[in-house]
Amino acid sequence: MAKTVTCGQLRAQDQGKTVTLMGWVHRRRDHGGLIFIDLRDREGITQVTFNPAISPEAHERAYQVRSEYVLAVTGLVSRRPTGQENLALPTGEIELLAQSLLVLNPARTPPFNINEDSPVDETLRLKYRYLDLRRERMKDNIMLRSRAVKFIRDYLWERGFVEIETPMLVKETPGGAREYLVPSRTYPGKFYALPQSPQQFKQLLMIAGFERYFQIAPCFRDEDQRADRQPQFTQLDLEMSFVDQEDILSLTEELFTALVEKLTDKRIFQKPFPRFTYREAMAKYGNDKPDIRFGLTLVDISDVVARSGFQLFSDTVAGGGQVKGLRAPGCAGYTRKQIEGLVELARQNGAKGLVTLSLTTEGPKSPLIKYLSPAEVQDIVCRLEGEPGDLLLIVADQPPVVAQALSELRLEMGTRLGLMDKDVLAFLWIVEMPLFEWSSQEGHWQSKHHQFTSPMDEDISLLDTDPGRARAKQYDIVCNGYEVGGGSIRIHRREIQEKIFQIIGMSDEEARAMFGHLLEAFEYGAPPHGGIAPGIDRLVMLLAGEDNLREVTAFPKTQSALDLLTGAPAPVSEARLRELKLKIE
Repeated sequence: MAKTVTCGQLRAQDQGKTVTLMGWVHRRRDHGGLIFIDLRDREGITQVTFNPAISPEAHERAYQVRSEYVLAVTGLVSRRPTGQENLALPTGEIELLAQSLLVLNPARTPPFNINEDSPVDETLRLKYRYLDLRRERMKDNIMLRSRAVKFIRDYLWERGFVEIETPMLVKETPGGAREYLVPSRTYPGKFYALPQSPQQFKQLLMIAGFERYFQIAPCFRDEDQRADRQPQFTQLDLEMSFVDQEDILSLTEELFTALVEKLTDKRIFQKPFPRFTYREAMAKYGNDKPDIRFGLTLVDISDVVARSGFQLFSDTVAGGGQVKGLRAPGCAGYTRKQIEGLVELARQNGAKGLVTLSLTTEGPKSPLIKYLSPAEVQDIVCRLEGEPGDLLLIVADQPPVVAQALSELRLEMGTRLGLMDKDVLAFLWIVEMPLFEWSSQEGHWQSKHHQFTSPMDEDISLLDTDPGRARAKQYDIVCNGYEVGGGSIRIHRREIQEKIFQIIGMSDEEARAMFGHLLEAFEYGAPPHGGIAPGIDRLVMLLAGEDNLREVTAFPKTQSALDLLTGAPAPVSEARLRELKLKIE
């Protein structure tokens, strides 16, 4: 017996055909004389009718089956009686009149309902992931991911890219995220690392002359988990030679636009994608991955309050800090409890507190009033563009703290006010990133992105005089508050790469030991090159309208990096440890 059609394939024009379906019992309904089974496979659902007048044997077997049994059914395609069509199903105009039934495999009662999208504890879902993936929403998410990857492959192939795989066992490299280590049995005491990205290999492929490379690359990071992070993730790794930043941004923007318009009904917020410098993003939104589906931007009022009678404000400005605020429209009527919740959120994000100003119909209400003149209060209201009915939220502290606290308050108010349209994808670019950031723990500069990022041409002289002011040829693509991908124009000249290594505290000996192969390769005609690496998981998460990577990953780990299905990570035997010359203490 062979499956001749899928459970989502039959239509009214197939009436009269004899076909064989195979799939799972989605629902079973016993109406006395007739038994109806909705048979499900990856492509859809078909109603199968078991009538004892047509096949007593099939009807008897159907009486025994239950949910999730695997069946093979042969029968005649027939139009449903008038008025009994199910227009919610593509196959809803027909039914299959069963002539024979074979139970391919019975099934235990599942630990949760497969045929409905009711809430299920995530630990149970992950333990029985193979059942969870049968549910419609999860199946649709995984199918969307498959279509997205195919679209990307076809799109890049048509534009001259070559797909090349790079190694999974590599040498550990400093900087960036912590890497997973793999002990070598052949070379005791030595380790491979699982790559957090194919960075060096894609640069070497450019030096090798392939000019346009991509791969759908598995990557690994041994870091703390969160909703948009997994220890193993997948990225579109893309590199091009003889290009500048504009070439890469244009290609990526065209790809993402085509992908969204082809595979979803979502609306792109703005085309072409807006661009913000890193400084602009931090000033307006408090972070470098802003959600621009709504306004509520941050406004600096430091100059307005620098000489005010409110000592917190004046002392903060005098001490090199800043005072910034944002407007929450229509929230002047917030209760004390609601405001205390906002104050606590600010404190959780590093601020010492939060100053609020309610613009009620009776006039401004705030603890500020007793310290400021009416003119000073009005100046604050005007700067923040406050209107009657608004609540103004103000934080005074050092710039990083102000940015963090107000950024989170902005997102919180955006959520509370329902300003984040899930049917909108607000892509944007962040450009002109800092090349370095100071590590107080290490006592030297470290790369903001990675040590292979090229400085902007006009900032190369700053490498010797003021590295902290140097900007990078780096760019991030952001959507709805998530960093979807990042990239840069790479360094392709040895002397500049060695200078970067020196600035981040790496000796010449360390540089040669870790990256000597790359430095040497630069001396054999390395072309100018650059690339980008969007995360497939985050991109599909946004396309699917989900808020967690686990919802678009077939077999993910938990928030604590556990695999509840297989039990990984797991202990290994003493014999295996001895073989690897390892000892656990």
